[in-house]
Amino acid sequence: MDVAVLIPVKGFTDAKRRLAPALSADERRALARTMAERVIAACGDLPVAVVCDDPEVVEWAAGHDVIVVTAPGRGLNRAVEFGVDHLAGLGAAQVIVAHADLPMANDMTQLSRFGGVTLVPDRRDDGTNVACIPTGRGFRFAYGPGSFGLHCREARRCELGLHIVRRADLAWDVDQPDDLLLPSHA
Repeated sequence: MDVAVLIPVKGFTDAKRRLAPALSADERRALARTMAERVIAACGDLPVAVVCDDPEVVEWAAGHDVIVVTAPGRGLNRAVEFGVDHLAGLGAAQVIVAHADLPMANDMTQLSRFGGVTLVPDRRDDGTNVACIPTGRGFRFAYGPGSFGLHCREARRCELGLHIVRRADLAWDVDQPDDLLLPSHA
């Protein structure tokens, strides 16, 4: 396993609460599952792991034939780091971290071609939707507002080359009700 994909998945019941003005709880739960399945499909033949702390997500992930990494009580950044370390322990030299809320995600297999850090920002150049990092280099994740800039600085801190990829299919994430209005070419 040279390259693996790690997908952090929040509990479906709690997912996408900011969409409550536009979608019911059941609709948000179904949307979160559908988007996560789309991201798994975009991984092609790469080994995929889901990092989570929710029993429903564990059961769902096991049904999709992916590695399940449970990381209760760690929060997103530490859970991702824990998942990356887990995959490194299984032999991954690079890990693609792809968030589960990318409704247009397509082939991510080529994101590992660069030896340093590859970042795919959201369409606002604020968040980091996908990051490919080499394992064992001490890269610390900083998801939340401004994560794209923080991850660029982290690559420099780790003295790793930085490659930025701008792809519409990976830049579109769903956080707010207006994000549900996908571009017409989707």
